[in-house]
Amino acid sequence: MFKTGPTVILPSVEDRPVVGTYSTAEQADKAVAFLAGNGFPVERAGIVGHDLRLVETVLGRASAWRAVGAGAGTGVWFGVLLGLLMPLFTGGSSVALMLGGMAYGALFGAAFGLVSYWTTRGGRGFVSRRDLVADRYDVVADAAVADDARNLLAKHNWRS
Repeated sequence: MFKTGPTVILPSVEDRPVVGTYSTAEQADKAVAFLAGNGFPVERAGIVGHDLRLVETVLGRASAWRAVGAGAGTGVWFGVLLGLLMPLFTGGSSVALMLGGMAYGALFGAAFGLVSYWTTRGGRGFVSRRDLVADRYDVVADAAVADDARNLLAKHNWRS
């Protein structure tokens, strides 16, 4: 049978009072980073996003050339990874193996990107990026340390 690690039971959101509310994820992240930098046990805190929505930003039209470029770029990174790992097993020159891995990765990645584009007939016709965004972000903490978090975040807000 498989052995598993210890089960971690996280407190429910209802058991964790709100210690700060922010309008952007970056502000909430900075608040938690401030807590961490001041010795607060951040493993007892969390960030809860409310009123989530999916925002899709259209980056441009889908084209065969864009698919080839994206595939080649991904292939280059895969080639770099293989080029860094191969010297561990072959003892060859790491620079030559990395350059060769990059070249083969770009070639096969470009081919894969083009085949993927053709088989999906251009997909949706455009390329986009999707982001999950909330209207507000609450920083929460376990009830036992919530007052400490509030006091620290009050100092953080005075500095901002």
